[in-house]
Amino acid sequence: MIVVTGAAGFIGSCVVAQLNERGQEDLVLVDHLECTKDGCPHRRSLPESCEDPKTKNLANKKFAAYCDKADFLDMILKDQLPWDVSAIIHMGACSSTTLQDAEYFQKNNFEYTRHLAQWALDHKVRFIYASSAATYGDGSCGYKDDVETIRRCRPLNLYGESKQKLDEWILDQNLLGQVVGLKFFNVFGPNEYHKKDMRSVIAKAYDGVVAEGKMRLFKSYKPEYGDGEQKRDFIYVKDAVDVVLFFLDHPEKNGIFNVGTGQARTWNDLAQALFKATDQAPCIEYFEMPEVLKQRYQYFTQADMAQLKEAGYTRSFTSLEEAISDYANFLSKKSYL
Repeated sequence: MIVVTGAAGFIGSCVVAQLNERGQEDLVLVDHLECTKDGCPHRRSLPESCEDPKTKNLANKKFAAYCDKADFLDMILKDQLPWDVSAIIHMGACSSTTLQDAEYFQKNNFEYTRHLAQWALDHKVRFIYASSAATYGDGSCGYKDDVETIRRCRPLNLYGESKQKLDEWILDQNLLGQVVGLKFFNVFGPNEYHKKDMRSVIAKAYDGVVAEGKMRLFKSYKPEYGDGEQKRDFIYVKDAVDVVLFFLDHPEKNGIFNVGTGQARTWNDLAQALFKATDQAPCIEYFEMPEVLKQRYQYFTQADMAQLKEAGYTRSFTSLEEAISDYANFLSKKSYL
């Protein structure tokens, strides 16, 4: 049995979709669904009546059991899992970069992951967890996923700090050779619709581009970057999931790895690709960045992918243009993986 946490979320649900595509249905899905409907039993089952929008990510998915994240942690702490588990793919976490609740991040992101990791290690179960490129902060330490760089990282928000703390715990406990941590860069693609403000710019801009032929991007406040020329390492969710499953298939490979493309692209590149995918003439408006972001904004991210290649991952990543073209097909129908 394979456990997938965050299974109703963005990357987690795409992992479930790909496992199903491979014919794997012996899955335990773990998440937390919030439903305002009276009597919704979503904590221990996944009824069609549940009104949480994340349930759409699990439509037509095949699995053996669903479990609320609190109930799953309780079973972990009591060492009473009722399944014979071979692997835990831990994609569950709060990914908000604006939430200011240190205690919640401590419990939900750090402590929860630590408990799962310890249980998996004690039971010799494969453990793969989601870290984040948010750990790299302003990028002044570079984007290499080696121990020296990881130790020097200074995240810019509480989300990044929670991921950094877990990575450091793995190092402090000398567990680098026994688990896999994945530092996801700017992942976008189907099944992110429920994320609201945390959706990718592509998902947020699509409807406006189609309806009005316009797209808005932040202005730049650094002379070395023109408006819209800030750069990110954008990676399509299908490629990100492929990396996750590579490590599931190769339990002898361990460590903390970047998951990006290794090629930074500008926001203008992204916009041009979206206009092309929707058959619109390019029209970009640049607007003021909120004051709260100006001191925390990353102008450049680019994953160093050498370590992943050394681990034996040889597949090429989908180009930004090809990925946006494919994603536009999903956005036009609001369809899911």
